[in-house]
Amino acid sequence: MTRAVIGLLGVYLILALATSSPLGALALEAIGLLALWAVYVARFTLDDPRALGPEVVWFGAKDRLSRPRAEVIVFTGSSTIAHWSSLQEDMAPLRVLNRGINGARIHQITHYIDRIIIPYRPRAVVLYAGENDISGVLWSAKKTPDEVLSAFRAFSERIHARLPDVPIHFISIKPPKRRAKSGRSFQAVNKLVKEHCASDKRLHFIDVVPALLDADGQPRGLGWDGIHLNDEGYRILASVVKTCLAAAYLDAAP
Repeated sequence: MTRAVIGLLGVYLILALATSSPLGALALEAIGLLALWAVYVARFTLDDPRALGPEVVWFGAKDRLSRPRAEVIVFTGSSTIAHWSSLQEDMAPLRVLNRGINGARIHQITHYIDRIIIPYRPRAVVLYAGENDISGVLWSAKKTPDEVLSAFRAFSERIHARLPDVPIHFISIKPPKRRAKSGRSFQAVNKLVKEHCASDKRLHFIDVVPALLDADGQPRGLGWDGIHLNDEGYRILASVVKTCLAAAYLDAAP
């Protein structure tokens, strides 16, 4: 956050000096930021996997600067993973790697498996996705629960074609607040995926829904937008997910 503020101040100073008009510079900066934000948000409406390209390129650049250790547990999926800034601390001493991408759908993540999962030779993969598939973003296409299950099966099969023994953990879609209209579909996805995971010992379903409901059965731990988790939500999520992963991997953590 501090770096972003410093960067914006730097842009403002450059524009102010170039235009000799502080107010004009501020207006130009505001217009530029709005234009960049519009482009950024618009990409969330695209179903094409290439919409995730910039983030995938960024991950590759980070890897070239500092190669992650092998046999990490790779977390991937949509913004619930991408925004999990405390992931490493929350999962310690398990070694984890965050490869979440804002706005991602399952088939988009699957498209980039060979770049954001396979190279790390993970000891396990954790996926949170499907929420954007069901609800869509703005005017993007929406998928049915059966289509989301098919996408998860394709994701798993693609990983197991390269890494046959790697466990895959699907984190249940969290209970909705703003996306309440999608609630039944979220429940249907969770049920279908849970049943599918029971058919393959390499697949595991992590149910976070009960922990994210209050005593009255209402969603808790959600931020101002009613979609993304707040600090409380991430503490709850971390507690449930780490309990599941620790039972499977902590004693044998390399």
